[in-house]
Amino acid sequence: MNKDRLSPALTRQLFMLTTIIVLGYLIAKEMVPYLSGILGAITIYVIFKKFMIKLVNKGFKQWISAAIVIVLSMFIIVIPISLIILLLSSKIQKAASNSEELTTIVKSKLDQIEGYIGIDFLSQINTKDITSWVSDQIQGLVGSTFDTVIAVTIMYFILYFMLINAKKLQSIFLEYIPLSDKNIAVISKESSDIVKSNAIGIPLVAFMQGIVALIGYYIFGVKDPLFWFVVTVVGSMIPFIGTALGIVPVTILLLSQGENWQAIGLLIYGIAVVGSTDNVFRVIVQNRLANLHPLITLIGVIIGVPLFGFIGLIFGPLLLSLFLLLVKIYKNEYGSS
Repeated sequence: MNKDRLSPALTRQLFMLTTIIVLGYLIAKEMVPYLSGILGAITIYVIFKKFMIKLVNKGFKQWISAAIVIVLSMFIIVIPISLIILLLSSKIQKAASNSEELTTIVKSKLDQIEGYIGIDFLSQINTKDITSWVSDQIQGLVGSTFDTVIAVTIMYFILYFMLINAKKLQSIFLEYIPLSDKNIAVISKESSDIVKSNAIGIPLVAFMQGIVALIGYYIFGVKDPLFWFVVTVVGSMIPFIGTALGIVPVTILLLSQGENWQAIGLLIYGIAVVGSTDNVFRVIVQNRLANLHPLITLIGVIIGVPLFGFIGLIFGPLLLSLFLLLVKIYKNEYGSS
C-alpha cells in the first residue's frame, strides 16, 4: 500500500508546480492586453542597445543614457505613430459621418458595372449595414485608446530598467534556460537579427512603397495625397492587404467623382509599379539586415498578429524562427540518442 502513495517530497513538488502554473496563468491572462507594451520594450531595447553602450562608454551615467534613448525613441517611433493615428482617426470619423452617402455613390457606380456585365451581384448590399459596421469599428478604435496609453507607459517603464540593468537581467534570464552556452548564443544572435530585420525592414519597405504610390497619387490628381500615402504605408505592413488598402479606395473615389481614366490609370500604376516594388525593396533591405525567408515572414505574421496585435509583425516571424531553431538544436543535441 505504501508503495502506491506519493512521497512527501513529490507531493510538495507537485503542489509547488501547480501553484506556479496557476499563478503564471493568472498573471499572463491579465497582462495579455498590455503584451504589446512588453514586446515593444524588447524591440526598442534590441534596436538601441548598441547606442546605449556607446553613450555609457563616452562617460554618460546609465540613467542619463537611458533617458536619451527613451526620448530619442519617442521622436522616432511613438510621436510619428501617434500623429499617424490622429490623422487616420480624424479622416475616418469624417468619412463615417458621410459613409452612407459615399456608399450609395459607390453602389451606383457598381450598378453601372453590373449593367455592363449582366450579372446581379449587388442586390444583397445594404448601405445601412455597411454604415453601422464602419461606426462600430470607429467606436472600437476610440475605446482602445486607454489600453494603448497604458501599454506605452508599461513599455517605457520596462525599457528603462532593461537599459540600466541589462547585464543583470541577462544573467538572471540565462540562469533559467536549460541549454548550453553555445546554443544560447545562437538563439540570442538569431533573435536579435530577426527583431532588427522586422522592426527596421518592414516599416522601411512600407515607407519606400508609400513614396512610389505617392508619386502616382500626384500624377493622377488624387485629393489629399499625403493622407493616402499614410494609408498605403500602413497597408503595406499588413499581410494579404498591402498597398491595396490605399490604391483600391482611391480608385473607387476617382470613379465616384467621374474621373474614370484617372481611376483606371491609377489602378494599373498600383498593380504594375507599386505592387512590383515590394519584392525589389524587400530584397535590398534584407541583404543589409537578417536574410529571413519570405515564407517564414508571411507565416510568422499570420501567427503573430492575432497573438500580439500590430507588434506581431515583428514577433510572429521571431516566434516561428525560434521554433525552427529549437527543433534544430534539439535534433543536434538529442537526435543521435
